[in-house]
Amino acid sequence: MPAIYKEKILDVTHYNEGLFSFKATRNEALKFENGEFVMIGLEVDGVPLLRAYSIVSPNYAEELEFLSIIVPDGPLTSRLKDIRVGDELLVSAKPTGTLLLDHLLPGKNLYLLSTGTGLAPFICLIQDPETYERFDKVIITHGVRIVSDLAYRDFITKALPENEFFGEEVQQKLLYYPTVTREEFDNTGRLTDAMISKKLFDDLDMPEPNKVDDRFMICGGPDMLKQTCEILDGWGFEQSEKRGFQADYVIERAFVER
Repeated sequence: MPAIYKEKILDVTHYNEGLFSFKATRNEALKFENGEFVMIGLEVDGVPLLRAYSIVSPNYAEELEFLSIIVPDGPLTSRLKDIRVGDELLVSAKPTGTLLLDHLLPGKNLYLLSTGTGLAPFICLIQDPETYERFDKVIITHGVRIVSDLAYRDFITKALPENEFFGEEVQQKLLYYPTVTREEFDNTGRLTDAMISKKLFDDLDMPEPNKVDDRFMICGGPDMLKQTCEILDGWGFEQSEKRGFQADYVIERAFVER
C-alpha cells in the first residue's frame, strides 16, 4: 500500500442531506496532475477505510478539496458526513487517473460532461490556466436530480470569472450548462438526452460536434458513462483507452466498475 498522509479538515460545506464538500490540509510532498484522484478516508477500528475521490482543488492550491455524496449505509460516507473542522483525514500519497488534458488530441472546444459528483475533477480543470490555453471554448455541464445538487454553481458563475490571474479567459471561453431532472429549472432533463436531441448544443449556441474541433471528458455514474460513450462512438469519436494514447474523448476509467 502507498504511503498515507494524515491531514486536518479545514472546512465542510453541506449542500443538502445527501451532498457535501470539504477542504483539508495538503502535505507538501503530494504532487498531482489536474484531473487526477486519490484514495481518501478515515481510520476505523485502527484500520484505514479508503475510497477513490477526484480532487476538486487545482494542483497549485495549498489545500485539498473533495466533493462527496452521502450513502446512508455506506461504510465510508456514513462516517465522512459527520466530519468537522480539525478532524483527521487520510489521503493516499499516490494520485492517478485518466482525465488528463494530455490524453486528448488538439481541438477547439472542450466539453466536460458530468453528472453528480462527477463534476469534481472538472472544477479542478477549469481552474487550470492550461485548459484555456489549449481550447477556444470550455463547456462544463452538470446533470443532477435537484437544484441544490448543483454544487459549485456560484463558484463557476460568480467567483471564477473574477479570478485575478485567468478570470478574463474564463469570461471569454467558459460556458456552464447545468440541467436538473426532478425539479423545475432553466434546463431540465437528462444530459444524455440533451446530447442526442442536440438541444445541448443549440442552447449553448455551439455547432454540432465534429471530430476536427471537439473533444470530450466524461465523469459520472456507470449508466451515464456507458450511454455517453455510446453516443460519442455513434458520432464517430474515438476514446483514449490507455495512458499516453491521445484521442477524441476520455473517461475516468477507475469509476466504471464501481
